[in-house]
Amino acid sequence: MQVNLPLTEMTLKDKLKIMEDLWVDLTKDESSYPSPDWHEDVLALRAKKVKEGKESYKDWASAKKELRDNL
Repeated sequence: MQVNLPLTEMTLKDKLKIMEDLWVDLTKDESSYPSPDWHEDVLALRAKKVKEGKESYKDWASAKKELRDNL
């Protein structure tokens, strides 16, 4: 199936909403796609940096709110 969206006519808010809807649908069944081999290494490195105080992160709900507030 090919879907043609009127991207040039859509607002940024509309485009982000479509991306979010797609992501929600894609992630309904996490077992349907494997995590890439490099993913575990990246997560371990990030956890190490957080533990060392070199990096920090926000929870997803806060990050989404901040992104939406900036739109």
